Amino acid sequence: MSQLKDAILSVTASGDKAFIPYIMAGDGGLEKLKPIILRLQELGVTAIEVGIPFTDPVADGPTIERAGERALASGTTLRKVIETLTSFADEITVPLVAMTYLNPILAYGVEQFAADASVAGIRGLIIPDMPLEESEIVHPALTAAEISLVQLVSLTSTPERMERLTKASEGFIYAVTVNGITGARSSFANELEAHFKKIQSYTDTPVLAGFGISTATHVQDFGSFCSGVIVGSKIVDSLVAEDWGTIEELVEASKLAANEVGI
Repeated sequence: MSQLKDAILSVTASGDKAFIPYIMAGDGGLEKLKPIILRLQELGVTAIEVGIPFTDPVADGPTIERAGERALASGTTLRKVIETLTSFADEITVPLVAMTYLNPILAYGVEQFAADASVAGIRGLIIPDMPLEESEIVHPALTAAEISLVQLVSLTSTPERMERLTKASEGFIYAVTVNGITGARSSFANELEAHFKKIQSYTDTPVLAGFGISTATHVQDFGSFCSGVIVGSKIVDSLVAEDWGTIEELVEASKLAANEVGI
């Protein structure tokens, strides 16, 4: 079992739901990366998704895109993020999940990236612009470095495609809750619960909801029928505003979600 999957299952086995905040590395300067990660650990998050800024972020909504632009303007690169994480890796106690696009990894060198990322505490990887059919470009090197390759499953995936993605996904399954890009939303499509149950029927790997989740109510609602949630844009906005109170409320809601369904 991967360290990432084990961390999620440990949380759900104890009666809570997994909570993974997304942060943009370098937003406000790379010197902020360490205090943010250590503070999130203190709040009891399950893992942390670390976004790598990219010039063509096709999956990112306005909030995360702007954060990426700020990070790029401050000189943030994939290599610098890895170096920064490595500098305090011995203080990192939760799995890190890097979210980056394929080109930066290829430019870095796949094998070298995997080796360096493992030392930096990265235990999972999300590459939104890499289809499953091309995953062998990186998968052998990631396997050797014990890094889980997480797959995204969209609402429009056919049952056949859904089955292939869920069975290939490692660590957890990133179930996209909306059609489109990331960003906070006030409501979601009907019948999401049935969609999540369909995904879970293919595998015992935890299914986490992501995209658009921005309130404690969202966290609780999704937590009632999946293993946990990933919150991105709301976390990014809250960090910019130094609003740790909102972040604490979102983390706490992941525990209330489990209690709501009597887990």
